[in-house]
Amino acid sequence: MDITGRKLFVKALQEEGVDTIFGYPGGMVTDLFDELYKQDVIDVVLPRHEQGLIHEAEGYAKATGKVGVCLVTSGPGATNIITGLADAHYDNIPLVCFTGQVPLDMIGNEAFQEVDIVGMTRSVTKYGATVRNRKDLGKIIKMAFYIATTGRPGPVLIDLPKNIQTESGSGVYPNHVDIRGYKLNENVHIGQLKKGYKLLKSAKKPLFLIGGGVNVAKANKELRELVEKTEIPVVTTVMGKGAIPTDHPYYVGNSGMHGRYAANMAVGQCDVLFSIGTRFNDRITGDLNEFAPHAKIVHVDVDTASISRNVVVDVPIVADAKLAIEKLLEWVESQKTEKWRAQIAEWEKENPLQMRRDRGLTPQMIMEGINEVFEEGILVTDVGQHQMWATQYIELNEKKMLITSGGLGTMGFGLPAAIGAKIGCPEKDVICISGDGGLQMNIQELATAMCQEANVIICVLNNYYLGMVRQMQQLFYGKRYEATCLRRRKSCARDCKGPNPSCPEYEPNFVKLAESYGGCGRRIENADEVITAFQWAREQKTPVILEFMIATDELVLPMVKGGNPMSEMILK
Repeated sequence: MDITGRKLFVKALQEEGVDTIFGYPGGMVTDLFDELYKQDVIDVVLPRHEQGLIHEAEGYAKATGKVGVCLVTSGPGATNIITGLADAHYDNIPLVCFTGQVPLDMIGNEAFQEVDIVGMTRSVTKYGATVRNRKDLGKIIKMAFYIATTGRPGPVLIDLPKNIQTESGSGVYPNHVDIRGYKLNENVHIGQLKKGYKLLKSAKKPLFLIGGGVNVAKANKELRELVEKTEIPVVTTVMGKGAIPTDHPYYVGNSGMHGRYAANMAVGQCDVLFSIGTRFNDRITGDLNEFAPHAKIVHVDVDTASISRNVVVDVPIVADAKLAIEKLLEWVESQKTEKWRAQIAEWEKENPLQMRRDRGLTPQMIMEGINEVFEEGILVTDVGQHQMWATQYIELNEKKMLITSGGLGTMGFGLPAAIGAKIGCPEKDVICISGDGGLQMNIQELATAMCQEANVIICVLNNYYLGMVRQMQQLFYGKRYEATCLRRRKSCARDCKGPNPSCPEYEPNFVKLAESYGGCGRRIENADEVITAFQWAREQKTPVILEFMIATDELVLPMVKGGNPMSEMILK
């Protein structure tokens, strides 16, 4: 029996088990929205901006483990999701994004709201296609979901011309698809893995470096077993944090540009670095010539292209992280690492990760408050100083998850991603940790939170500045705070070197802003208010903004200047 493309579109989503779609209507997708209106299986979430929409889909996908599904119109609707596509691409988030398109016979004529969105997004999607024949619609949608979720997960974009949506054709939706040229590596090369383990077993100073790939593969339980069997210490990337509980005795901390002193020292002094699920980006390596200079490097990653792209490794292993660890568990034995672990503990004692407690309210105190009040939940960060403080001080385990924008570092990610996580997991506490700059980039999504009855707790660290750039200006640019002061007005002195008594009031008032959207808020200025503020926030039935006033000149330390060796840490 023949049906229209729009009916097949909805049927396909239902057969893929989609229960939520993040959509913003427009001329070239009105037929699809009309068809969605006629069913009650899939919830349609209406955000307030397409960039908010795709970040909400990312948060939903990360929190639930399902595919995030987006639907936007052609032209600006499509171009507004490009940032989110890039974000999902770098952080391995499975998305299927549908964009409307002008009818096929109008493509290439500069029709109203026509853009080549497939061409524009080719470098930041796993797969993209414009459906040019109605008979291919079902197959292409099936391919989209398969590609998004297999191998290294990522975003897929399907462009749907308006005439394809209304044209009749087969109502059959395939239950499987064979894609020529897309072959998954579903095995691990045992010879290479044994070669890597042989190196690890012979090491006197072995170290596991764990990236986000372990979290993506849901190999947390297996990793913990591996670490406990071998007694080898572990460091993580920012995206790898949470792969092993942060209170585990063998966990050292994050390594990299803002990594823990002991973790960076361990990477610099280890003799075998066994890395799983990391791309070795510049935030982890610093000066490539000085990265793990004494170590043989083993690299396990599901993506062939990631191996030896940045760091040339000694033993490459292309495999899913979980599969590789499961195989390792068949052979591994306890190793004598007491002396090595004692050395790492000495580094930690020498320069512990802590902030001064004699300067009033600090970011560490805020994160410790979250740790104390929320034993379970989903923690979502925006991007900036607050993100680094969260990754330094937040405690994670099997009951607590961290969602953040790592590869692209997208300001404006936090609030919508938290809303998406809350929509996907309404029974869990969802805490958004943001800065005053990042929060304002998608602040309109507070309306989405209200309409979706998603009572997220928004923890905004307000220092009046775009803090991460301000930190670089303070340390490396002679305190020339160009374009980072969020209180600055046209009438301010040109050569201002920081806060002074003549500074104007900060805008907006975040508490009143929350109230204007129907939520509620509090301003917190003292350390003894932190716990009670979080306890109060948990009791509210609407979105909450907790505005924490922190020092303008608070720094994220340790810090390594971009391009420098990780051994050259700024500590004070």
